[in-house]
Amino acid sequence: MKKITVIGAGSWGTALSMVLADNGNTVSLWSHREDQAEEIRTAHTNTRYLPGVLLPESVIGTSSLEEALKGTDAIMLVVPAKALREVLGHIRDYLTKPVLFVHGIKGIEPRTFKRMSEVIQEEIPESLRTAVVVLSGPSHAEEVSLRHPTTVAVASDDQEAAKKVQDLFFNHYFRVYTNEDVVGVEIGGALKNIIALGAGISDGLGYGDNAKAALITRGLAEISRLGAKLGAHPLTFIGLTGMGDLIVTCTSVHSRNWRAGNMLGKGKKLDDVLEHMGMIVEGVRTAEAAYALAKKEHVEMPITEAIYHVLFDGKHPKDAVDELMGRDKKDEIAALTESLTDRMNHADS
Repeated sequence: MKKITVIGAGSWGTALSMVLADNGNTVSLWSHREDQAEEIRTAHTNTRYLPGVLLPESVIGTSSLEEALKGTDAIMLVVPAKALREVLGHIRDYLTKPVLFVHGIKGIEPRTFKRMSEVIQEEIPESLRTAVVVLSGPSHAEEVSLRHPTTVAVASDDQEAAKKVQDLFFNHYFRVYTNEDVVGVEIGGALKNIIALGAGISDGLGYGDNAKAALITRGLAEISRLGAKLGAHPLTFIGLTGMGDLIVTCTSVHSRNWRAGNMLGKGKKLDDVLEHMGMIVEGVRTAEAAYALAKKEHVEMPITEAIYHVLFDGKHPKDAVDELMGRDKKDEIAALTESLTDRMNHADS
């Protein structure tokens, strides 16, 4: 038995707490809201995020960061990307020994364009962390909380640490693969939310499966291009944290990014959509960061660019689709091999 601290009591943090508890660990699930922490602690429910789900008694809710971190063996971070750096600053104040850091955050930090593992490494000194591991893959919290079969990947520069995290989470309904490509796993997990917004917009406009299949496929191509330019291995994107995550996020009503896009496609304004959702829609800020990052790295990402203009420039979704369909003719294989070329160039440098 180990004590694991999960920071963030949203749907995903709560579902991961259940997996850890099912594997015999004691879990401190931290929420910034005392009423939510008390509900988890006393009623063993989290009705706002996972209604109808009964949590194991070994998942202990708390709003005290000091209490949550006391004697912990590992920290699982599941907070919004934009809040991570601030949360880490508070965590750092309570650590007295090095611990294993794991994150399940699918986003990019606004303005800095940093991946989440980079933010952790910047904010937590080496003397206070044994390793940093990312957990990602096609995994709706609603299904994990029902113990439905789910498969994810964990990636780290330290493969022994990745195997430790694999052991922490692996069970009969939650299968975990290890991966060495931290960049690819983080980029795939973050950018698929942008394409999910596009898939929702397409469905909201009344387009069919043909359009969605094209969005997913060409979306994967541009994610691979940017990932490879940043040093990821292109093969990562045909795995769980690329194609797998795209399929589940672009095709399911569980996906808050798909739901947000769907409302945009039906004519709702972004502010109204976000207010209606009542939860973080990571794809919105990720689209802003990825758009700027693609410009900086000189990577062509037409779907991301179109979604950015819909979100932040008021472009009508149908006009964005028409422009995408009217782009210059391309050779498909030539476009796909561009990612491999970028990867080789990055490796050489």
